[in-house]
Parts: sequence; C-alpha cells; structure tokens
Amino acid sequence: MSGRLIYVMGPSGAGKDTLLAYVRARLGAAAESVELPPVQAFENQAPSRPPVLFAHRYITRAADAGGENHIALTSAEFACRSAQGLFALEWHSHGLRYGIGREIDLWLARGATVVVSGSRGSCQAAFAAYPTMRVVLIEAEVAVLARRLAARGRESEAQVRERLARQPAFDLPAGACLTRIDNSGALAAGGDALLQALNGAPCMAA
Repeated sequence: MSGRLIYVMGPSGAGKDTLLAYVRARLGAAAESVELPPVQAFENQAPSRPPVLFAHRYITRAADAGGENHIALTSAEFACRSAQGLFALEWHSHGLRYGIGREIDLWLARGATVVVSGSRGSCQAAFAAYPTMRVVLIEAEVAVLARRLAARGRESEAQVRERLARQPAFDLPAGACLTRIDNSGALAAGGDALLQALNGAPCMAA
C-alpha cells in the first residue's frame, strides 16, 4: 500500500508553520473525540482512512531558536547523516542545512499521508524523488510578510527588506498537483484550506 506525500512550502512570513500547527491540532482533536473500539476489533481489519503523519525537519539550528519543533543537529552531525544517506530530502537555505529523514519512506509504504515542510528551491528535486507528491504553496501579501518577519524579531529592518527582495522564483514541476493558499487573512481560513488539501480536495495540475 502506498501513501501520499504532501509537500508544503512558502516564503518566510507566509505562516507555513502556523498553518501546519493549526492542522495538527485539528486532526489531533478529531482523533481524540472518536471513541475507539477494543483493540481486538482491529484484528485483520484495515483502518478506514490512512493516518496523517507530520515529518520533523533536521536543521543545523539551535533547538531553542523558536518557531517549529525541529530536530537540531550540528553541522558535523548533519554532514555525517547526509553521507550515510539518512535523508530522503535535504537542502541549504539562509546559511542553514535542512533535512527530511528516510523514515518518511517507511510511513509512505505503510499507506500514511505524510506532510513535509519543504523548500521552494528544492521542489523540483523532491518531485523527482516523489513524482506523485502534492505541492501546497502558502502565500501572503508582501506587506503581511514584512510585518510578520519584523514581529518575530530575528532580523533587522534592513535584513527583512533584503530577504523579501531575494524571494526565489518558483517553477512548478511539470505534472505536479498544486494547491495555492493565501494566508494573508484569518488563521482559520488558511488552516481549513490546508486541511482540505490534506483530505484530497481537487488541485491544479501543471
């Protein structure tokens, strides 16, 4: 049984991590509200719908840097794991190294829907490795991006302007299934749109 890979990406300030946290909370609440039958009832039965699993990212960034709940690695640790082929996907961005562990291949083989927080610059490589993946692009108005970047306090005003000016161009891989979500407004609107994408709502093909 093969699962589905959902590749979520977007510029800094678009609120990707916030939307992912919203969806995780909604899915968790839904699971907790269901009264499960005894374990014996599941013997020799397939689950009614596949689980949704969120992959943690391995990043050469301190664990207490704020933002997402990532797995912090030193540069040497990351290089060692990379050399051993332990990353399904990896990329560089803003002086940091990012990786998605090979565990996602096991999850996909078990039929799970796997959600990864990816990079726009690495979308082509990810699609080459997982040609059936669904791409979700989180966007927001430039003014909203600037306000959110300034609010998180990691960069100076000049650095924020520089980051916004060097946003990379995005080319959707041919044949990829794309969902665009405008997260300029209310959290619930963007979060519910992402939840629909995870549940298989129609998307735009390249």
